[in-house]
Formats: sequence, C-alpha cells, structure tokens
Amino acid sequence: MVDSALVPDLWTGVAIFVVLYLAKWRLDPLYHIPTVGGTSLPLLSYIGARKFVYQGKEIIQEGYRKHYGKAFKVPMMDHWMVFVSGPEVLDDIRRRSDEEVSLSELIEDHMQLAHIISRDAAENRYHVDVIRERLTRALPVILPHVVDELRLAVPEYIPTIRGKWTEVKVLDAFQQIIARASSRVFVGQPLCRNEEYLALAIRFTIDLGKDMKTLSWSPQFLKPYLSLCYSLARRSLNRNKQILLPVIDERRVMMEKWGDDWTDKPNDVLQWYLESQQTHDHYEEVANRMMLTNFAAIDTSSMSGSLSLIWLADHPEYIDPIRDEIEEIVAEQGWTKAAMGKMWKLDSLLKEFQRHQGLGLGSLARKVKKDITLRDGTVLPRGTAILATTYGIHHDGAKYENPDVFDPFRFSRVRTDLEEERVKNQLVNTSVDYLSFGHGKYAWYVHQQPSYSKTDILIILVQSCSPGRFFAANELKALLAYIILNYDFEADDDGHAGPPKYNGLVAMPPVNAMVKFRKRESTNHDLTVQGL
Repeated sequence: MVDSALVPDLWTGVAIFVVLYLAKWRLDPLYHIPTVGGTSLPLLSYIGARKFVYQGKEIIQEGYRKHYGKAFKVPMMDHWMVFVSGPEVLDDIRRRSDEEVSLSELIEDHMQLAHIISRDAAENRYHVDVIRERLTRALPVILPHVVDELRLAVPEYIPTIRGKWTEVKVLDAFQQIIARASSRVFVGQPLCRNEEYLALAIRFTIDLGKDMKTLSWSPQFLKPYLSLCYSLARRSLNRNKQILLPVIDERRVMMEKWGDDWTDKPNDVLQWYLESQQTHDHYEEVANRMMLTNFAAIDTSSMSGSLSLIWLADHPEYIDPIRDEIEEIVAEQGWTKAAMGKMWKLDSLLKEFQRHQGLGLGSLARKVKKDITLRDGTVLPRGTAILATTYGIHHDGAKYENPDVFDPFRFSRVRTDLEEERVKNQLVNTSVDYLSFGHGKYAWYVHQQPSYSKTDILIILVQSCSPGRFFAANELKALLAYIILNYDFEADDDGHAGPPKYNGLVAMPPVNAMVKFRKRESTNHDLTVQGL
C-alpha cells in the first residue's frame, strides 16, 4: 500500500514527466512538418500508423495534394516517415552527398544485414561497384547466354500440350524462369540449373523478410543474439555455402595457377566478385553476396514481368501490335541487346506498368546523416527517413495525360528519331517525374514482398543500385518477347487486371493469378543462339 504522504510526490513526478515529454515533443524539429493521416500528438500517432497500413495510398495522395513541393510526415509504428515532392526538392535530395543523406544506412537500419548476414555485407558494398561497372558493360556479351537459358527454361515452367490450353500460376513460373536466366549470368553453368541452388535463391528472399520482421521488433542489444539463435536466412546462407564454396575453391585454385593466362575463365558475376575480393575470408563472404544479388534480381523482375503479362492477358487487343513489332525486329536483328532496345511498344508496356501501378508508393529513400535544410526551408534532423511520393507524381495530371488510365503505348508514342526523346521515354530512364527506379546515383530497383508487415522496409530494400536495372530490363524484355511470339495466352474466366491493393506503401500482387497458355503453331522464333 502506498504511503499517503508519498502521493503528492508521486503526482508531482508524473506531472514533471508529462511536461518534459510534451516539451520534447513540441521542440522536436519534425513538429513543424505537417502531419497527414493522423495526429502528431504523443501516443495518438499510433492510431495514424495503423490507419496507414490500410489507407496508405489515400493518405499519400492527400499529402501530395495539400503539400506539393514541400514536406509532410506520416506516422509509422516506430518512427516518422517524411515524404517530399516537387522537382526542386527532389533534385535537392538527389544532389546531396553521402555525408548528408544515405541510402545504405537506411537499408541497413531496415534490413539488419550486419546481424542477419555479416558486418562485411553491411559495410563493404563491393557488389554494387561490380554491378555498376562490369555487369552493365558486359550486357551485349552476356545477353545471348540469358536468351539461351530462356530457350530451355520457358518450356519447362510453362509446359503446354500441342493444341491445348494449360493453366499456369504466372508469378511462380516467372520466379523460376528469372532465377534460371539470372543465375546463368551470376554463377554460370551447370550451377544455374541446380534445382536446390535455385530454390535457395528464392527461399532466401522469404527468410530474409521474416528475419527483418522479427528483428524490427527486438531491442537493439538483443539483435545480435536473436539473429544467431533464430535467423532463417542464416540457414539458407549456410546451405548455400555448402553448394557454392566447392565452386569458389575450384576457381580460386585456377586463378592462383594461371592468373591472367586462364584462357577459359568464366565470365560471370561470381568470377567478378572473386576477382575483386582476393583473400580467403572474403572468398567465403562471396557466397553470401551471391544470395544478396539473387535477392535483388529475382522477385522484382518476376513481379513486374508477370503482372505486365497478366494485364496483357486481360487486354488481348494490345497483344498483336506488340507481337508484330517484336516479330519484325527479331527477324532483322535476332535476340540481341540492340534488338531489345528497338522493342519500343514492349518497353512502353513495362514502363507504363511501373508508372501506373509499380510495386510501391514511394522511392528515392534516404536517411539524413546530419541536420539539413531543404530547398523549401524544411529542417530535417539527423536520423530522419525521407521518401519521395512516387504514386502522387506518377498520377499527377500536370505531368501525365489521363494519369489514372493504363495506356500501354503511352511512352512509345512520344518516342521519336531524336536521341533525347528516345532516351527520355525508355524504361530504364529516371527523372524527377518518373521515379520507379529512384533517381540519381542511387536509382534502384524497388523490391517488395507482400508477406512482410513492416511496410517501409519494402521501399528501401534493395542494395543493388541503378545499373542493375539495365540488366533486369533486357532480361525481362527477352522473356516477355519470347512468350508473346511463341505462345497464345489469355486470362482465366475470372480475369485479374483490377485496381491494385496496397498494404501501407506496398502494392499487393495477385500471387495466385492463373493465365492460360497455348503453344503457337506458326512461329519461327525459337531462341536458338548461334555460337553457344
């Protein structure tokens, strides 16, 4: 029982705590940034955070309309997310140095790579440089290998019987095909056809998401121990090492024996990683880095590709114009990088999907590393998470005609013989009005997984930066072009191309969507690649 003499002191203590808490809240630099979707009052902001999970698109659109060109904030469960829009503010963020705003630190805060994988994975980002430099330069050489793998993988995962329709779960099929084709470039033959390795590459994405969710709710001091005891991703990584390390050891021996004279040296990402990290400790780390590379490549491309194909299946009137263009280009130039670049209608379909729906509502994510003042006068303190209002920008009638209409040839119509217009309107190009891949030196492929519940993780996710999208775009166009030329396809009786649903910042794809396929009889466009 509390001594009655202590009651006044207890209430005094509570009052002092409340006053100090309210003073801290009132003096917080983020207080002056308008709140959308709820209130900034202590504790009551959690109601807004919960509301955002179910009404994220509407809340972001409200903020975009009310505060265009400025900043507004939205409550999350454990922090505030500051959203920005307008070309001047976006360009301001894009131009700031890594010492002021950082993508990598934001990624680490949410992905917890140091705990789940290793400190090296969080701090030594050599894989980004390899993707930026070597993968992009090698595209004309490696694309024929991707195409050759598609020739084998597509019939395996989209099996058809002559003259009959076959129902296929499209997202699953695309995951398997993209994993195969990407692995041909990442680890080469025969490993790219190893079923256990491919299953691990897909499984790792799910495991990593579950680990991030668990660690996000854990106190900081417990995270290292929890990740050691619980981590599902570590199990995938350990098994992956058992598969990859013998291959790595074999290559290491050949590198030490032959050096630059190794005449049949593999030309794949695994080899490039080994050459950039020539110490024994880092050789082991390379196996983990390959899983991160798969993580960045597989799900994003498979979702974008499968959802674009589902939309086409629901709108068959657009198939023939795309098919005719592909057929003419392939007849002239074969399955080359140059041919992929001329498939304007297919490129426009994929770009329009990213604009109209995409895989999330924001991009251009950064963490503020020291107090900064934006061009509009907004002060952002150290530690603030910022995000561009991608959905609002992409559905702004001042930037796009009929922005709420999915127009698959929107971007191909405005491409001309002028080099500037061709570049501006192609899928991989970014600008302050087109942010599906971010913008600037850290443009990136957004990756989302619907099973995660911590919504902002999914917009900040992938550590692969902008050059990865060039490989992904060419691979995806080759896959869709092959399917469009060699298969008839249509939606099942229910159809699938309704408006997307969102969980917080994340678009929720129809993961069980089925499409019916039938092999076309009159086609001469098999993916046989000469010289392979």
